[in-house]
Amino acid sequence: MAPHKFHKNFTLNSFSFTCVDELLSYSKNLATENQEFLKAWFAPEPFLIVQTSGSTGKPKPIKILKQQMINSALATGEFFNLKPKTTALLCLPTKYIAGKMMLVRALTLGWHLDIINANTKPLKNNNKIYDFSAMVPLQVENSLEKLNAIKQLIVGGGLVSCQLQKKLQNCSTKVFATYGMTETITHIAVKQLNNFNTIYKTAFYKTLPNTTIYVDERSCLVIKNEKVTNTVIFTNDVVQLTSNNQFEWLGRYDNVINSGGIKLQPEKIEEKLSEIIQHRFFVAGIKDAILGEKLILIIESAVANLPKNIKDKISAANILSKFEIPKAIYFINTFIETETGKIQRKATLEQIKTNSTS
Repeated sequence: MAPHKFHKNFTLNSFSFTCVDELLSYSKNLATENQEFLKAWFAPEPFLIVQTSGSTGKPKPIKILKQQMINSALATGEFFNLKPKTTALLCLPTKYIAGKMMLVRALTLGWHLDIINANTKPLKNNNKIYDFSAMVPLQVENSLEKLNAIKQLIVGGGLVSCQLQKKLQNCSTKVFATYGMTETITHIAVKQLNNFNTIYKTAFYKTLPNTTIYVDERSCLVIKNEKVTNTVIFTNDVVQLTSNNQFEWLGRYDNVINSGGIKLQPEKIEEKLSEIIQHRFFVAGIKDAILGEKLILIIESAVANLPKNIKDKISAANILSKFEIPKAIYFINTFIETETGKIQRKATLEQIKTNSTS
């Protein structure tokens, strides 16, 4: 499928089209960002300029070949067995790669795609059944009562908490966490989160077709997929390889805390704490004269709204090793976020120095 064409089975909001000009004319009825993306997609240039999310640094524009986006769409279609006439819902903003790729998949694979305005409750007014969709965790959390309307769902843009994963176990929807980034044109690996009566029963991410993975000297994931990127990508994600196409994600290398010579991985501690903390939170390290770095817990809430025995709850749960127990707890009303809703840890950590209590 060439970038200047679309699949004969493609429909958008129940409308079919005979040519690109007809589709572009219809797109004037869509949100501006959707219209602009379709114009750019069918323009003669072989590439698009895409903005990164900024979750691990400043957002930046990068150049991606349209053929690579098509290759990514084909890999997703193959992995999830998504044939022409697949019904799909786009409820993410097309400003970023995840939303763009839902459109590219539909155009390339011949899906019947519906677009709604991106919001935190995408299924609130829905009365249709869809084969496939993509959401961020907050959208999933707000859609649990109606999630059965989607047969297969991929979740990206943030970690799925243990609490949310537990809520998904009684849902008929097959829900998958995704691993990827703008540079890999969204996901290059997925992990099933529920309905473990299938071949996907695993706690690990499984790579999509044409992807080679290995680790560097830091135990960080290295990705090679010539179909979607021109370069080998060295990530800052600490992983443990479980096979040549599966891995367990442990956390970010740049988040590792060295406390008294003990290396602590914040994301693994957070996974354990999510069993008992209802609010959004994260753990981090701050300078300490004795330990070098001291492990602290930051919770998004006014102190008055939380039980005063939070420290006792953590201790009583007996889920942390003695090195993983936070030395201090801070409360902050609102985390600093990226435009896509990801927590900016470093910026939030700076903020608590002046307007938080412990």
